[in-house]
Amino acid sequence: MAQSQLSNLDFEPLQVDHSESEKIVGKSTSYWRDAWRRFRKNKLALAGILIIVILGIMSFIGSPISGENYKDTDLMSVNQSPSADHWFGTDNLGRDIFARTWEGAKISLFIGLMAAFLDLIIGVIWGAIAGFSGGKVDEYMMRIADILSGVPYLLVVILLMVVMGQGLWTMIIAMVITGWINMARIVRGQVMQLRSEEYVLASRSLGAGKTRLLFKHLVPNTLGPILVTLTLTVPTAIFTEAFLSFLGLGVPAPLASWGTMTDEALGALQYYPYQLFFPAFFICLTMLAFNVIGDGMRDALDPKERK
Repeated sequence: MAQSQLSNLDFEPLQVDHSESEKIVGKSTSYWRDAWRRFRKNKLALAGILIIVILGIMSFIGSPISGENYKDTDLMSVNQSPSADHWFGTDNLGRDIFARTWEGAKISLFIGLMAAFLDLIIGVIWGAIAGFSGGKVDEYMMRIADILSGVPYLLVVILLMVVMGQGLWTMIIAMVITGWINMARIVRGQVMQLRSEEYVLASRSLGAGKTRLLFKHLVPNTLGPILVTLTLTVPTAIFTEAFLSFLGLGVPAPLASWGTMTDEALGALQYYPYQLFFPAFFICLTMLAFNVIGDGMRDALDPKERK
């Protein structure tokens, strides 16, 4: 049987519209821009940011709005219920609880943010050096961290108060002494995982020093876990401050924090529950806000969720 002959007339060129083919390709975007896009979709996390911003603003303008000084006592206005004169009521010394609540917000937020910031600095440096060095250096550094994590926290606070006296910075230093360990362990694990990556080996072969490798390539690529851990450290520090103040180890009078306010209101809980409600409510609200922000950042920075 004769084979059929094909000619150019039997073929028709395929018409390709390149503009149409590009429609199925998404726009190029960076890792952080994509993370921010996903974070914005988390309405709960955005609400958490809004709450923290409002609390931060009110911590500075709350007392002037009330027209009261958080330190002023008025024995003629003792234990008054919330009213037009005193929006959150007064305590057992006649002090305005509204003004004291926002002054307490300033102290509590400052302690939480400062303790978290110092944990970040110490933990990142310690964990990065340990993870990058490896060997005996890593072993010794992490054993020191293990020893510190085994020291009872209240013992550290009490010893510091004996040496330094009761105060704001005493609490912050006590939190930082052991608070950085969790951050260091997370950074160490991330650096150990990344140090054998190809871009690190390429940079090393081009003559990059250890410091440049560590802080130019490795630490920036661990920012996701670092930011999530940092966000979750703040509410832990705020709760620790409230706990210590509740035990009488907090900031000294006449300073006010949410922890000292809960301690002072406990004795009057049966008759004046509003005195405990407001500081306890804002402690819970702040911790919830930071936790939902941390959860939102964890989801947004997770490479597995990237589309």
